[in-house]
Amino acid sequence: MRIALGVEYCGSRFNGWQRLRRGRSVQACVEHAISRVANHEVTVGCAGRTDSGVHARYQVVHFDSTAEREPRGWVMGCNVHLPEDVAVLWAQPVEDRFHARFSAIGRTYRYYILNRTARPGVFAGLLTWECRPLDAGRMHTAAQALVGSHDFSGYRALGCQSKSAVRDLRRIEVSRQGELVTIEVEANAFLHHMVRNIAGVLISVGNGKARPEWVGEILAGRDRTQGGVTAPAAGLYLVAIDYPDWVSLPPPRRAAAPWD
Repeated sequence: MRIALGVEYCGSRFNGWQRLRRGRSVQACVEHAISRVANHEVTVGCAGRTDSGVHARYQVVHFDSTAEREPRGWVMGCNVHLPEDVAVLWAQPVEDRFHARFSAIGRTYRYYILNRTARPGVFAGLLTWECRPLDAGRMHTAAQALVGSHDFSGYRALGCQSKSAVRDLRRIEVSRQGELVTIEVEANAFLHHMVRNIAGVLISVGNGKARPEWVGEILAGRDRTQGGVTAPAAGLYLVAIDYPDWVSLPPPRRAAAPWD
C-alpha cells in the first residue's frame, strides 16, 4: 500500500531535507519514525527538497508499506517517534501511481521579512530581518517582470545541478501586514536558491538600493554573478504543493504569518 503524509517542520536545526552521511536531516527523522510504526525499513519520496535552515508548513511525502494501519495510527505513531521540530499532520492512502515529487504540478513558497529597526527576539530563526524600511508596493510591481516561463539562470545558485534553468513562474506577490513583509511565489518547480535569490533582489529594490528594472535585467542577463545577495534561509517556507485532479489530499492551511 502507498501512503502519503503531510509534514511540517522547523528547518533551523536541520541540514536540509535530504538524508546525509553526516548531519541532521528531516528525511532521516521522518524515515526513522515511519519505520518504527511500520515495523520495517521505509524510504520516503518528498515533493520538494528544502535546503538547510528552510522550513515547511506543507511538505508532502509518500512511502510504501505492507503494514496495515489506520490513517490516525500513522499520524499518532509517527509523531511519538519524531523530534519536537517535525510533525506529521495527516496520512492518507493513495494510488500506486502517485509520487510526491513527480505527480506534483506546482509548488508555493513564502518568504517572510520582519521589517523594523530592532532584530527579532522571540521569532529569531523563523524569519528574515531587514532594518531599513521596505516599500512592498515597489517590490510587488518590480517582481511582475519574473512572471511567465523563463530561463532563471540569473536567479539560481552557481552550484545548481538542474539540467534546465527554465521554470514557469505563475504568480509572485509582495504584501505587507504591519511589520511583516511577505513574498509569495508559485511555480511549476524551483531551482536551487531560486526563491532566496529573488528575495534578495527584491529586498534591495524595496529598500531603495536597487532600481526596480534590475529585476528584469538579471532575468534577461542569465548571469548569477550579477544577481545580488542570496537572502537568508530563515525566512523561507514551503507552504503548498499542487497536484492534478486525480490526486485528492488535505489542502494546506493558508496562514498569514509563520506563527499563525
